[in-house]
Amino acid sequence: MADNPQKPAFDGDMAAYTALGGAVYRASALTRGPWHPQQQHAGPPIALVSHALEAAAQAHGLHHLARLTANLLRPVPIADIEVRVQEDYVGRNAGHFSAVALADGKELIRATALFQREDEVGLPDGLPGHPLPLAPKQPDVSPVQRFPFAHHEWGYPDLVETRTAQGRMFDGPSAVWFRMSHPLVMGQTPSAYQRVAVAADSGNGISAILDLSTHVFVNSDLTINLLRKPVGEWVCLDARTHLSSHGGGLAESALYDELGLIGRATQSLFVRRRYSA
Repeated sequence: MADNPQKPAFDGDMAAYTALGGAVYRASALTRGPWHPQQQHAGPPIALVSHALEAAAQAHGLHHLARLTANLLRPVPIADIEVRVQEDYVGRNAGHFSAVALADGKELIRATALFQREDEVGLPDGLPGHPLPLAPKQPDVSPVQRFPFAHHEWGYPDLVETRTAQGRMFDGPSAVWFRMSHPLVMGQTPSAYQRVAVAADSGNGISAILDLSTHVFVNSDLTINLLRKPVGEWVCLDARTHLSSHGGGLAESALYDELGLIGRATQSLFVRRRYSA
């Protein structure tokens, strides 16, 4: 990827994180989000937590991440992040795990995950809602649209390639395809679940119905439910935002790969007007 002439040169290979050993990862500028120049977009650190949880579950032969819930306790700085994983309960067909992400000893993200054992199950023909629906458009016929922030600094818009399948990003309900342009962890290929996590936290942004310059609509959590393992590099969010007049909201996204529906993601929103100093 060629450098944007308006941006500073990026030193070395590009990945969201570099593993430092001891479950510690150094965040790069590719994780930068829209709310503060020294804070990460929540998608990459949630994907980093998924990376650690997947490793713990695979040790038990559990390969399908059916649910991931991340509670965002504090803004995640662009800094060294430690991820600790705990095995809560592992049974014959499912396992429950939890994780925490920290920086300088402060807890930033607390997550829980459900993993399931995979097995082939034949389904009868004619089930309601089957075959599973497809995204509004496939990525090869969806026009490129970049995130409208961080034009002069490296950030999340450089970590992902985005194409609009329906609507327009940051202008109401929209469906957007995401593909990672760089690895999550240096030297490693991101898993299908990590690709979903990087994208799924953007539902409230791509379906925004408030102006980013006048309002804050930050999510305090993210829950991803997946009915099957995604395939391929592309993940589509068909997202909607719903707001109350009391400072709360909900963003919900139907999730797709190129073969069809894979699950849903929801985010609880904290909504406030921006005030100038």
